[in-house]
Amino acid sequence: MPEPVITDAAALRALCLRLAPAPWIALDTEFMRVNTYRARLCLIQLATPEEIACVDPLALGDIGPLLELLYRPTIVKVLHAARQDLEVLADLGYASQPGPPEPLFDTQIAAALSGDDDQIGYSGLVEKIAGHKLDKIEARTDWAARPLSAAQLRYAEDDVRYLRDVYTALSARLHQLGRSEWLHEECATLTDPALYRNDPEQAWRRLGAGATLAPAQQTLLVALATWREREAERRDLPRGWVVPDAALVELARRAPETLGALADIAELKPAMIRRDGETLLQRLAAARALPVQRYWDPPERLDAAQMALIKRLTARVQDTARAAGISATLVAPRRELTRLVRGERELALLRGWRRDFIGAELLAELGTSPN
Repeated sequence: MPEPVITDAAALRALCLRLAPAPWIALDTEFMRVNTYRARLCLIQLATPEEIACVDPLALGDIGPLLELLYRPTIVKVLHAARQDLEVLADLGYASQPGPPEPLFDTQIAAALSGDDDQIGYSGLVEKIAGHKLDKIEARTDWAARPLSAAQLRYAEDDVRYLRDVYTALSARLHQLGRSEWLHEECATLTDPALYRNDPEQAWRRLGAGATLAPAQQTLLVALATWREREAERRDLPRGWVVPDAALVELARRAPETLGALADIAELKPAMIRRDGETLLQRLAAARALPVQRYWDPPERLDAAQMALIKRLTARVQDTARAAGISATLVAPRRELTRLVRGERELALLRGWRRDFIGAELLAELGTSPN
């Protein structure tokens, strides 16, 4: 049977006292992101070598003692594919913390750095390292429903039960390979507070289709994206429930001036027009008065010499990565090599372990000093 779920403050405080001396804690979360702006945290699973526990934030309301524990810099937080879990924790906005807790050990990244596929899933890693095949029947469960079944809780516990074995094995493997510092660098980028800031003024960056628009249309799209972000947060709705991405782009492309013209946009549902039509027209009118600005740069075409150079650098990366037993995509995806050939130098490829591994060599290939 699964362990009892922690649902009261006294039990939570007792758990945190027991876990406080731990050098590391395996951590996972279950959340729902269906009809809200931010993910709704529904369950937190924790494990040390001695204990497994599930904490119910919906029942508790205040999980301050647990967050205090997780923010301790003396405890390594072990997660698999940590980005979404960290985003959920960062959204809690605990105390004065600027971002997610650290230090971090992401087992997906650790696996990639020690020779596995760079997108290996948790179940595959558990089967490979612990020899256990996980039951994924509860993967799409409603974690906000109460009470949680024994099957749900067993599934949730397994997400940290075997994470302990995975962590121990990968930590030892990275140490043996001399790549522990590589992992530290990679995980430090995941705990950068900037990753988790939702600035409405920067919401346009989510809309890659803006690159297809003329600068005047881009200016309209940026204004619309800013409005939608604020409205989605205010109403606590997914962005697409306020106005879908495709509708925003069409609004900017056509710049309608009447409700009738709004109705011609197939991506804009009638209910959205009834609710927000007048506001959208007002936002478009106001945006027309703004200085025209290009926000998305048109894609640069590579000439034949640049294409040949990228091909040569790609082969060099692949050979070096193969010899080291790691994924070439993890070392330098094609977009990084393209940016390098175009003259950009603020690249992950030219920082930290990647620079020492291959980056300086590629700069030399380009005839650029690595210093």
